[in-house]
Amino acid sequence: MNQATRQRISWFRRLGPGLITGAADDDPSGIATYSQAGAQLGVNILWTVVLTFPLMAAIQSICARIGRVTGQGLAANMAVVLPRWLVHGIVFLLFVANAVNIGADIAAMGAAAQLVLGWGEVLFAILFAAGSLALQVYVPYHHYVHVLKWLTLALFAYVGVLFAVKIDWGAVVLGTVWPNIAWTQDTFTVVVAVFGTTISPYLFFWQSAEEVEDETLAGSGSLLDHPDEAPTELGRISLDTYIGMAFSNLIAFFIILTTAETLNRTGITNIATSAQAAEALRPIAGEFAFLLFSLGIIGAGLLALPVLAGSAAYAIGELRGWRIGLERKPENAKAFYGVIALAFGLGLLMLFLPIDPIKALFWSAVLNGVIAVPLMVATMIVASNRKHLGEFIAPPGLKIMGWLATAVMAVAALAMFVL
Repeated sequence: MNQATRQRISWFRRLGPGLITGAADDDPSGIATYSQAGAQLGVNILWTVVLTFPLMAAIQSICARIGRVTGQGLAANMAVVLPRWLVHGIVFLLFVANAVNIGADIAAMGAAAQLVLGWGEVLFAILFAAGSLALQVYVPYHHYVHVLKWLTLALFAYVGVLFAVKIDWGAVVLGTVWPNIAWTQDTFTVVVAVFGTTISPYLFFWQSAEEVEDETLAGSGSLLDHPDEAPTELGRISLDTYIGMAFSNLIAFFIILTTAETLNRTGITNIATSAQAAEALRPIAGEFAFLLFSLGIIGAGLLALPVLAGSAAYAIGELRGWRIGLERKPENAKAFYGVIALAFGLGLLMLFLPIDPIKALFWSAVLNGVIAVPLMVATMIVASNRKHLGEFIAPPGLKIMGWLATAVMAVAALAMFVL
């Protein structure tokens, strides 16, 4: 192995919680939301994922820093600074939103499998859920994290789709920087859905918790106890997070662009699921684009399911004082893994209930956009608390971007209700 190869491997190994968090953001429900946005509004909605990149990177960096500095997850830190009843309410909403999201993702994965194979939608949905749950429960985190990291490659399917689609790049640039858009309530609802599926509450808790997991595995301790490690660790967090969030928003950009340049241009403006988006691409962009889009849904779901279930388990476990962590054996963290199993169980239940998964999918993204506002306020309060974080409070630039992200989410959500 030559020096250049070793350097590339070493660089990739430095990426962890941030890369996985960013990639998990493009889950099947996110794919459906981006597809609906592209089909409904065309290239004029591309500006949203350009705007969310710096805002998302800032808030995720803050969450990761809080976990690494204190050696505790986000919920545990919130419980120290804020009233516990408030934190319990936030975590409850997180669990509900995540369970709905898991159900929608499982259904989308099953539908994608049926599109490719022609049979077995419910069977494959159950198999995907059972397989993901088994991996989380029985495979130690230090092995499982490598599986998650390599699953991020599945999202490059949405880059591949563009090779089968003719793009008017002049219109793309114009629509991104100077969108021609009617600011109606429906438009703001789509914007909130895009914001909510991009800057999602479950990502805050996951990245913070995984920083704690990595710290525990390395045996290095919190930065409050080992401040000499701060320059290296905070630099790593910044690199990991900005690369992860850039990857997330780049894939989102490609998904919106693909559906805008195919479906919207041909008059198809109402795409409700990721599987429906894939099926609609077949006669327009061909079998290659259809296959890549479908397989990307399955790969993205396998990456996102453990993040959705795990983030809820971490948050609840931190508040309840349980033994938590994906590195622990099931018998040593029964309640923690019980929450993960419950989240999967409720998600699977949605397959058999008279609940419209299409509406649940889109509105879960809208719900995430609304829930994110108080959660981001709580996160920024923690990040600014010098008594709790000491010298490791968020630096001024990061603090400005974090509050700006919070304000943008709040304005979008308010506009959706007012207009």
